[in-house]
Amino acid sequence: MNKYDGLARIIIQNVGGKSNVLGLNHCITRLRFKLKDESKANTDVLKATDGIVTVIQSGGQYQIVIGNHVPDVFAAVSDIGHFTAETSGATEDKKKKMGLGAAFIDTVSGIFAPALGLLCATGIIKGLLALLVFFSPDMANSGLYTILNAAGDGFFYFLPVILGFTAAKKFNMNQFTGMAIAFALLYPNIVALSPLNIAEGTQALGTLFGGSMFESTYYITFLGIPVLLPTAGYASTVLPIIVAVWAASKIEKFLKKVMPDVIKNFMVPLCTLIIAVPLTFLLTGPISNWASVLVGVITTSLYNLSPLIEGVFLAAFWQVFVMFGLHWGLIPIMIMNIMQGGSDSVLQPLFVASFAQTAVVIAMFFKTKDKKLKSIAVPAIISGFCGVTEPAIYGITLPKKKPFIISCIAAGIAGGFLGAMRVTAYTMGGLGVFGFPTYVNAAENDASSMLWAFVSVIIAMVIAFILTMLTYKDDEPAPVRAPAAAAKGKKEMIASPMRGKTIELGNVSDEAFKSGVLGQGLAIEPVEGKVFAPCDGEISSFFPTGHALGITTADGAEILIHVGMNTVELNGEHFVPKAEQGDKVTKGQLLLEFDMEAIKQAGYPLVSPVIVTNVDDYMDIIPDTEKDVTYGDLIIDLI
Repeated sequence: MNKYDGLARIIIQNVGGKSNVLGLNHCITRLRFKLKDESKANTDVLKATDGIVTVIQSGGQYQIVIGNHVPDVFAAVSDIGHFTAETSGATEDKKKKMGLGAAFIDTVSGIFAPALGLLCATGIIKGLLALLVFFSPDMANSGLYTILNAAGDGFFYFLPVILGFTAAKKFNMNQFTGMAIAFALLYPNIVALSPLNIAEGTQALGTLFGGSMFESTYYITFLGIPVLLPTAGYASTVLPIIVAVWAASKIEKFLKKVMPDVIKNFMVPLCTLIIAVPLTFLLTGPISNWASVLVGVITTSLYNLSPLIEGVFLAAFWQVFVMFGLHWGLIPIMIMNIMQGGSDSVLQPLFVASFAQTAVVIAMFFKTKDKKLKSIAVPAIISGFCGVTEPAIYGITLPKKKPFIISCIAAGIAGGFLGAMRVTAYTMGGLGVFGFPTYVNAAENDASSMLWAFVSVIIAMVIAFILTMLTYKDDEPAPVRAPAAAAKGKKEMIASPMRGKTIELGNVSDEAFKSGVLGQGLAIEPVEGKVFAPCDGEISSFFPTGHALGITTADGAEILIHVGMNTVELNGEHFVPKAEQGDKVTKGQLLLEFDMEAIKQAGYPLVSPVIVTNVDDYMDIIPDTEKDVTYGDLIIDLI
């Protein structure tokens, strides 16, 4: 439960309710609402509410000034009001530095989060259809099956398009450009050229790495460069489109800086696609394909060495392989074994992975007090029993890290048992519980493999459930850091972060800064588009759009530098950060560059407040105004 839930409810109620909200975002100090009808808002009530500094109606926005903890209040308002990312249009505060693995998990989870509901729904549809066909095989040829299968399987087939959109939003680029890249990957003429889909008799243009495990046949080139497509094409894949959109976001960002505004609207997406799409086909596809081939070779070699060892390896890492699209190097092995020998034992340990994942989610459902997590867990459990674990992985266990690892450990143990018992499948079949019939040898009326498969599943689920019940805890709320009060009578000097002229806060146009409710200090009319550190300290906040940042000094002074008025609406345009949130900085270090002329042309005043926000920690704050200053000149005395 968020400590600001009560305040959030008051805010939502007094802006006219959720139905009156057209949009919501936040800058470094205030919530910015776009309301259908501002007359429905109870401004006087909001101004009198504890936790709200003031209310400002300006530029078509209904602004509720909160202060430094506005991100926490924004999160509470978004959660209670069920405002989605699309509704809010907000960009969260940049996260503190994290490890490569944590960053990857955060990124992938964030990309999948908007699609979790549909992942659950379509997974359940696929499972129900598998059940239907299991009891009535003729239903596979019916119109009912065909239409519902299109609804269930179609989502997974075109998943790269969904991820193209959500990844683009995550990486702050044009979402339709992200979708356009995915459309190129799934274009029918491209799909038809992948090894599993190539028409019989089609003449190959050549082969690369002949005689090695990476031998690849290609049927198309790009400017003479061979295009090596993944074995089954890009349908249902995950990693290639995410990497492609990430690369495209970097390209787009660069192009926006160098492209003239008059042609930027169409030239930026044009050039982004021309560069990003070939880069994806020439780099991302081959790398993922070769990685999957390597996984296939390793798995087969391990099975020949020891079915038990191979079982542990395959089951433990199967979910990771699927996440990266590496499983395509294994599927052909099972198909070939069944087609040539009538059975397969090599890949069967993977069967337990979905059950281990599902058991972890069941345990989390019982342990958690988070209502939102419980609501996601129920459909994820149903989908998981049907063999579709994406909702569980991306929506629940992977973001929490430890539960995902537990599912891999439990699957590895059960997979080792299944491999040691040489459990054999005799046909390709359904996923999850609908996969059990594939272990029946109808020719010899032998169901022993199905029995051992069932035992292996029980082992996986029991271990996963118990380990999760023993170790899982809901995340603790982030502790609120109390500002360090400056010692009484101690003097601290704050230098100018800009070159320009200092003016009194009372002369700025923004009511929140003008009234001093956000803090005390001054403003600077800059003459150069650079911001330097006014003191030694740590960047406690750096708004993602680059227009504002906060620095906390070693003595506890909290300094806010806000470039221009309402420049958050530029959404990062014309701002180039030179440091990141969490960085330790020294006085005079370059923190930010901004294009003064472009900001002026966009209609935004450049007067930039420099204020101390924790005023209660000081006896007096004395600004030095109405003078020309350069970087490093002392402008504020703190006593």
